[in-house]
Amino acid sequence: MPRLLPAFLLLLSLMGTAMPASAADCPPLLQHTFPALQDNQPQPLCQYAGKVLLVVNTASYCGFTNQYDGLEDLYAELKDKGLVVLGFPANDFGQQEPGSNQEIADFCRLTYGVRFPMLAKSTVVGKEANPFYQALAKATGQVPQWNFHKYLIDRSGKTVLSFGSRTAPNDPQLRQAIQRFLDAP
Repeated sequence: MPRLLPAFLLLLSLMGTAMPASAADCPPLLQHTFPALQDNQPQPLCQYAGKVLLVVNTASYCGFTNQYDGLEDLYAELKDKGLVVLGFPANDFGQQEPGSNQEIADFCRLTYGVRFPMLAKSTVVGKEANPFYQALAKATGQVPQWNFHKYLIDRSGKTVLSFGSRTAPNDPQLRQAIQRFLDAP
């Protein structure tokens, strides 16, 4: 039995799985767990340690909702290079995400073919903001002003950039920042 653990760890390393060896390897910024949108199962953000994260607060009935297409394209193009797009549905702006988690999941899958990870609906601004969004706001000095605000987090979990809602997923500045983070060790 003791021989299986080294073989398993070797297999994980060959697969390119970026899993922290311990909680100590997980950056403090990622030490949060949220339920998944689709099945409510706990999703520790530490599973994304070592990845570049694009964190987006989403809404189904917003003028920026068509950004789902670009976010999904970005994820499909760059996930094998280490990019993870994380969606956080929120009903904080204009009541544009009124549905249940199941309704949101169905909308995202059926309308936009979303495959990137989506977490359960939560609050992203104000005193009730989820702790991850509080940490992102503190790290950047910027809180979302509307739906589809984007935070880009480097592989170390220490550098966080903020991009407003009008910054589309294919925006050259956003793409350059993503590429810079992906190219960094």
